[in-house]
Amino acid sequence: MPHPRIGVAVLTMGNRPAELRALLDSVAGQDIPAARVVVVGNGTPLPGLPQGFIGVELPENVGLTAGRNIAMDELRARGDVDVLVDLDDDGLLIAPDVFTRVAELHAADDRLGIVSFRIADETGLTQRRHVPRLRAGEPLRGGEVTTFLGGGHSLSMRMLDEIGGWPDAFFFTHEETDLAWRALDAGWRIVYEPRLVLQHPRTSPARHANFYRLTARNRVWTAKRRLPALLVPVYLGVWIVLTVARTRSASGLRAWFAGFAEGVRTACGPRRPMRWRTVVRMARLGRPPVI
Repeated sequence: MPHPRIGVAVLTMGNRPAELRALLDSVAGQDIPAARVVVVGNGTPLPGLPQGFIGVELPENVGLTAGRNIAMDELRARGDVDVLVDLDDDGLLIAPDVFTRVAELHAADDRLGIVSFRIADETGLTQRRHVPRLRAGEPLRGGEVTTFLGGGHSLSMRMLDEIGGWPDAFFFTHEETDLAWRALDAGWRIVYEPRLVLQHPRTSPARHANFYRLTARNRVWTAKRRLPALLVPVYLGVWIVLTVARTRSASGLRAWFAGFAEGVRTACGPRRPMRWRTVVRMARLGRPPVI
């Protein structure tokens, strides 16, 4: 199979211009060029872009999920991209062969739907939350997994044509879980490849406004949309216990439970639960869909 053509999508809210420029320079410096690069200004005007890059300016911030779908649709309309690479605007590709490795991985396996990059800070440290499996103490160990990292990853366009894109209404948080579960249920593979590094500052997800509320709401929505009925209360019960045990902020807990209640009482889109054989497959991969 010939090497697939790479398309790149980057979203920005305009608040990290220096980091965005460095990222785009690292994209332009790859040893095989991307067929297309789309930069979406999510409620912000865009700075000058490198020659050949496509800019899309949105009048308001539509969220990570809808913004990435807009970038995806822009790439799809051009008709010359086989694999989509999503990158956070404050990330950096520190090696020039990332796109080469991505292309080789997808070319070697026509059922490879998603490749998750390793996210590391400027010292090379990978936070536990950035290892997409339960055994997070070995960030340099790759292999097949059941989820992926939103900050840096590749997606097969053929897979996206089959299962659909990001869940617009999520805005942000848990969109990777929803997409990953759909991919697995359709028979696609997800691989964590730690040799593909996106350098990213060490951060806490709680820095985002509405993090606790949207995290809880979207977790409930994901369960309602994607899990067999018997597993919905198990999954949500486990996460209630874990959240209470882990969260040190009283205001954060109040926001989390408000989001949980919102998720229970509000519509979340069509319900298409995964098959039980997908549950078994995920369990064999080390992460059944209850934790």
